[in-house]
Amino acid sequence: MRKKFFLLTLGAVILPAAAQAEGTLYVAAYGGSYQSILQRSVFPAFEKAHHVHIEYIAGNSTDTLAKLQAEKAHPDIDVAIMDDGPMYQALSLHFCGPLKPGPNYQNVYSIAKISPDAVGTGLVAVGIAYNADAFKKNGWAPPNSWADLADPKYKGRIAMPGLDNTYGLDALLMYAKMHGGGIDNIQPGFDYMAAKIAPNMDAFESSPGAMSQLFQSGEIVAAIWGTSRTFSVAQTGFPLRFAYPKEGAPELMDTACVVNGAHDEKDAQALIEYLLSPDVQKLFALKSGTGPVNKTVKLTPQQAQNIPYGPDVMSTLVTFDWNKANADRPAWQRQWNRQIEK
Repeated sequence: MRKKFFLLTLGAVILPAAAQAEGTLYVAAYGGSYQSILQRSVFPAFEKAHHVHIEYIAGNSTDTLAKLQAEKAHPDIDVAIMDDGPMYQALSLHFCGPLKPGPNYQNVYSIAKISPDAVGTGLVAVGIAYNADAFKKNGWAPPNSWADLADPKYKGRIAMPGLDNTYGLDALLMYAKMHGGGIDNIQPGFDYMAAKIAPNMDAFESSPGAMSQLFQSGEIVAAIWGTSRTFSVAQTGFPLRFAYPKEGAPELMDTACVVNGAHDEKDAQALIEYLLSPDVQKLFALKSGTGPVNKTVKLTPQQAQNIPYGPDVMSTLVTFDWNKANADRPAWQRQWNRQIEK
């Protein structure tokens, strides 16, 4: 999953200094399948309606954050799309300007209205992915708690990403929260993971492809993973399902903002409003498993499988203070290397 991020570094990559052409909107966002969906299925209608050409600047969230830092005085980017963790860093550094909410914004769940200057455009939930056929064969009920992964019956048959991946970080924070700690007291999370969860792990695997292979080979039957990854594997016909733990499922959001000093602020504002429209939201849900943040989107139960959708699911999602997490993450990573993934 693209949900990896680290602290902002000042060694940034600067975009070419060529002057921006009139009628061109510069959008920095993820590469891969996200870029394909935008360029093939989303942008053409917007470009035609607004008489603008969209220049796509592909990169992960840390790339985009570094570009914003390097270009703060004279930004080349008009719209920045990033994971919520790096977006909070961008907001704290005043890289984003105020949004001008339109009708679609008014229909967005409150959890996605992260700031007057940025909004979530889609989300992923983090919980437990499991092989439904394997569970049925063993006579096991689907998992429903983060604590289930401590059950000895799973020893050597489960996996999770490391702390270099946000899924791993979310799990650590949830275990801390469940045992009297939290983002300001992470030690209970480390203690519980070291004593109960790590001994059951077959692998700490941050690569989506490698995790998928662990499932498909039968080496593991469950993993701490995200809805979008679960959705992608299930689309191949593999019986992977997603369980929302009763203690809550952390959310990860794709977020967007208009960059301070944007060359084309009018079209930048309009593009974000367009990304929040029901049609675009539904398209992303069906093509990538991204949970729609617009309340008016309608999915059938079959379409919504493995996708965070609807008010009941939204009410279970957990948010964390990413400004705090971003500051403490390097120290947590060192402790993780010593105590968990050693």
